[in-house]
Amino acid sequence: MSEAARKQRADARRNVEGIRRAALDVFRSGGLTIPLEEVAKAAGVSKGTIYHRFGSRRGLIDAVVDELVAERMQAIVAAVSELDDPLQRFEQYLEGIWLLQFDEPAVNDVLMRALPDSEPLTGLCERAQELAVRLLADAQVAGVVRPDLTEDDLGHLILERCLVVRGCDQQPGQSRDDYRRRLRFLLDGLRASAAN
Repeated sequence: MSEAARKQRADARRNVEGIRRAALDVFRSGGLTIPLEEVAKAAGVSKGTIYHRFGSRRGLIDAVVDELVAERMQAIVAAVSELDDPLQRFEQYLEGIWLLQFDEPAVNDVLMRALPDSEPLTGLCERAQELAVRLLADAQVAGVVRPDLTEDDLGHLILERCLVVRGCDQQPGQSRDDYRRRLRFLLDGLRASAAN
């Protein structure tokens, strides 16, 4: 391989990594549906360069989704798996997902399946949903979560947080601590004792 070809490959790798880093920053602040022009501007490249390097918006999202969302979701799953108490597992999972929704706007796009043609995003959603349903069933068998809470209810509670978080973005002065304190009211309402 010639020196010029090696230099070109090194430049291409730097270019791809620069676009990935810019996409992570832009998607973290604005979600996955933000225009690619914003990513291009942040990366200092043309939108055409993004398409040349990644093939499509989906290709770019697929290239960053693990770092953007999956790692944090896996950390939540790992933390929950360490717990023995079914109520703690259920509540910590929900709180973790809800706080992740608050921290990372892109998570809301993942959970709302804003990009249904992305296999990594679809797989991530399905695994998250399967775990939530399993944690709900375990907590209900233990008698610590209200028996009338269904899988569909749980899915809607998670999706509704997407809308709440987006609404919080519009309200100045909404802190993460305030949001987290309010989550406790919701979690308390899911306990079996609240059904009586």
